[in-house]
Amino acid sequence: MDLVPALEEPLKKVLGPATAKVMAEHLGLHSVGDLLHHYPRRYEERGQLTHLADLPMDEHVTVVAQVADARLHTFASAKAPRGKGQRLEVTITDGSGRLQLVFFGNGVHKPHKELLPGTRALFAGKVSLFNRRLQLAHPAYELLRGADDEAAETVESWAGALIPLYPATAKLESWKIGKAIQTVLPSAQEAIDPLPQSLREGRGLLPLPEALLKIHRPHTKADIADAHARLKWDEAFVLQVALARRRHADAQLPAVPRKPAPDGLLSAFDDRLPFTLTDGQQKVSKEIFDDLATDHPMHRLLQGEVGSGKTLVALRAMLAVVDAGGQAAMLAPTEVLAQQHHRSIVEMMGELAEGGMLGGSDQGTKVVLLTGSMGTAARRQAMLDLVTGEAGIVIGTHALIEDKVQFHDLGLVVVDEQHRFGVEQRDALRGKGKQPPHLLVMTATPIPRTVAMTVFGDLETSVLDQLPAGRSPIASHVVPAADKPHFLTRAWERVREEVENGHQAYVVCPRIGDDIDEPADPRKSAKKKSPEDEAEKRPPLAVLDVADQLKKGPLHGLRVEVLHGRMHPDDKDAVMRRFAAGETHVLVATTVIEVGVNVPNATAMVIMDADRFGVSQLHQLRGRVGRGSAPGLCLLVSEMPEASPARQRLNAVASTLDGFELSRIDLEQRREGDVLGQAQSGARTSLRVLAVIEDEEIIAEARQEATAVVEADPELTELPGLLTALDALVDEEREQYLEKG
Repeated sequence: MDLVPALEEPLKKVLGPATAKVMAEHLGLHSVGDLLHHYPRRYEERGQLTHLADLPMDEHVTVVAQVADARLHTFASAKAPRGKGQRLEVTITDGSGRLQLVFFGNGVHKPHKELLPGTRALFAGKVSLFNRRLQLAHPAYELLRGADDEAAETVESWAGALIPLYPATAKLESWKIGKAIQTVLPSAQEAIDPLPQSLREGRGLLPLPEALLKIHRPHTKADIADAHARLKWDEAFVLQVALARRRHADAQLPAVPRKPAPDGLLSAFDDRLPFTLTDGQQKVSKEIFDDLATDHPMHRLLQGEVGSGKTLVALRAMLAVVDAGGQAAMLAPTEVLAQQHHRSIVEMMGELAEGGMLGGSDQGTKVVLLTGSMGTAARRQAMLDLVTGEAGIVIGTHALIEDKVQFHDLGLVVVDEQHRFGVEQRDALRGKGKQPPHLLVMTATPIPRTVAMTVFGDLETSVLDQLPAGRSPIASHVVPAADKPHFLTRAWERVREEVENGHQAYVVCPRIGDDIDEPADPRKSAKKKSPEDEAEKRPPLAVLDVADQLKKGPLHGLRVEVLHGRMHPDDKDAVMRRFAAGETHVLVATTVIEVGVNVPNATAMVIMDADRFGVSQLHQLRGRVGRGSAPGLCLLVSEMPEASPARQRLNAVASTLDGFELSRIDLEQRREGDVLGQAQSGARTSLRVLAVIEDEEIIAEARQEATAVVEADPELTELPGLLTALDALVDEEREQYLEKG
């Protein structure tokens, strides 16, 4: 069914080509319907001013404030040697703080006339730091005239006491977006409601046209709350319907049930294990085995903290499938990781991994590796073992997906670190089975329950949350390199101490350092800068530079090696082998070590420019130490000032080892990030009013309602408005992304 014509109307027809172009390019808005769903970020009350003290650095902000002071300075410059250069400095206030505005050159005349002390206005611009004070350079502004002013067009267009402030860009200020929305607002009456009437009335939610009107032109705070409550339900429900339809379709697919033989490969493997499985591993294994035994494909997400034993659980599932006559494939995101999984699985299985070879076990099977950089002969042999069924288990990178790779009977696909694979890749591997294979997705990134319901809503979730016995705690500390340089000196001494005690260490840097057009290092320039400027402006520290400095300086005499993504796979593997064998003391690396590198003897990690990494990424990296019986140490080095949000993030990481807690912090800090992964879809952010963390209850209820609606009417023939909303919210590309979970 087509969208309602009024809402489908292209913006260029309604607003003119220039405005429409900016809206399309910078905000991803193309139609009247898109613009109506571009909701205010927040609201200002006329007469009540924003908190200038809380402005975020380097972000585009809109503030309502009053001019406290305006001064015009004349100065000499290269362009105006006779002292004719002009600079207007305006100070605005909100009662809680002050903010400096600055205008130069020809841009001073209009604001000099208009921004007189006492004037109220909306100001928009990018917050920067100058002489340690926050400022907006050349901000756009819109005067807020008094209601008694005859020509108070501004106040008319902001009818009501609340001023909506929209997510804006430098090219299009909030108030211009507001005016455009006023133009299209009458079309909101024609919006078709996606919620079933019984659901809407049962929960006391506003009809959609009324909600759109109230979110853009609220008269009271209650209007905003009612509109939010309704629009959150739209988003949660439409999204959960898309996922429920996927689950429903998947449940119709046929699959071969895979039940392990009573005295087969799995039993032989379990007998070899030198330890007993944790309760968590047993519980999760049971969930997986129950799924494998059914005649429609398993779609399960296995979440587990770094080191919780996910690989062991996945390997037991693979062995169960081999027992039942099928093959299992494990897909890893990088060659380093594929090689490492292969090594550790072969070690865990011992002679069981040598099926069909002399000295191998009768119950064994062949475990092969398949990556892009393998030699032709080895590759050909691996492919032959797969097509004949000789190899029960294959571990590989995306090379497994190529058309040439054929399986004898693919029964299970295990995907490691799910977020690193594109949709098409997962789909191509799924298509290699005679019937759809079972799918197990593993992630070491802890995902809060609601996000799992939203992002991986077509997968059932299993969580491994207890660490195996014998894992050591990790102590984490922030090292403020700019405020307290002696802390950094002490950090390198700690690394030496660990090495002297027979252990090893990682040093992680955000960059490799052999970039072609790298900017000159500003730290070497003579001009003195403030620490904030310094930390902001200089390029991130690089592996090659840091390794060089450490070898010559604080770690002189230790064996230091580098590892990064641009090295040849054989070289990477050789470096990792030397480190794993204990021949290298310190490994200076990029985040290639983030997933899966397992060296129990490595006890210390120093993360340089730690503020350049995300919270979840820091948690992942930290999980590489403390994997043996000795305690782990993670030092987060940063030059950011103590009060900065970046340092608060680092303090959060240092204060807890609970990945689920950190993933909540991470999400809350990403503000308007798209939980559906903007990178995968390329579409604009889909969750506009729904906050994944706060709205846990709505998401859970919407999932139940959606499941019931889809069970009753899988094609949604009775709900044309819902079909329309599905098309609009979950565009084709995004729905496919959801599909592959």
